[in-house]
Amino acid sequence: MKRFKRILCVVEPRQAIEPVLERAVSLAQNNQATLTVVSVAPRVTAGISMPDGGPISLELQKAAIADSRQQLENAVAPFQSQITIDVKVLMGTAFLEIIREVLRHGHDLVIKAPEDPAWLERLFGTDDMHLLRKCPCPVWLVKHSSSKSYRRILAAVDVDAGYPKPERTIRHKLNNKVLELAISLSLSDFAELHVAHAWEGVSESALRGAFLQRPAAEVIAHDEQVRKLHDAGLDDLLSDVVKSRNEDALRYLSPKRHLVKGQARKEIPRLARSLKADLVVLGTVARIGVAGLFIANTAEAILEQIECSVLAVKPEGFETPVSLEDLPD
Repeated sequence: MKRFKRILCVVEPRQAIEPVLERAVSLAQNNQATLTVVSVAPRVTAGISMPDGGPISLELQKAAIADSRQQLENAVAPFQSQITIDVKVLMGTAFLEIIREVLRHGHDLVIKAPEDPAWLERLFGTDDMHLLRKCPCPVWLVKHSSSKSYRRILAAVDVDAGYPKPERTIRHKLNNKVLELAISLSLSDFAELHVAHAWEGVSESALRGAFLQRPAAEVIAHDEQVRKLHDAGLDDLLSDVVKSRNEDALRYLSPKRHLVKGQARKEIPRLARSLKADLVVLGTVARIGVAGLFIANTAEAILEQIECSVLAVKPEGFETPVSLEDLPD
């Protein structure tokens, strides 16, 4: 099942890059996709008595780019017998140049190792979070200790029917996209597929509140009614995927459903740890139509806590705020 046509693999030569390169090469082969491997060299700025664009700064920049390119070529050399790999060194602010490369060449996947291999520091302000917020194509962050093949893949979806209708439509399409990608990757890696949705009894605390003093049986009945609505939403999503010619795939995978009670920002990371998931696939934007709209708070909170690899997907129609024009420093 071919999902990607033009893959952009971003590496930092100083990091352990073999896991992300192996995954990128495997994806390109399975999808018969082109593969470009890039690193981003910082722009050399002028020092004391060294004007910007002067001969000294230009020579330093050329040397930095040449050194980065040599490291890249050395890194991809073991894979060149398996697949043709283009190598590039970009120059400037990492996330901006990566997104511009996506825009220039129509890449449909960015795959890279996370900036922090321990996956513990906050993502806010990092190039990774900028990519997750602003990159128009899916972003796959491959944990440096990832195995060559994934054993368990978790697709996190949101089937809450409480959103306004336009947003429900967007979320439903995004859920389908998340699930189709998770199915495809589970098939290629012969991995277990888990599908999870976290739900909350929003008015439960009010029902138990001092002013209403509802009987316990009524609270339990209300809770069960809400659970059934979310359960039906998850069933509807899986049925839609079956209708889109994935029936045989779903029958083969027999995905495990997880309807977990609680806040998604807490329960999805907890479930990922409990399952020992190798990859979490999730949608990252709640609404579209406004250039520069940021990642949803819930997805952001989930991403900060997940300790495995992550594939973050945008809805169709997402517009990146990044343009091809140079931005002022």
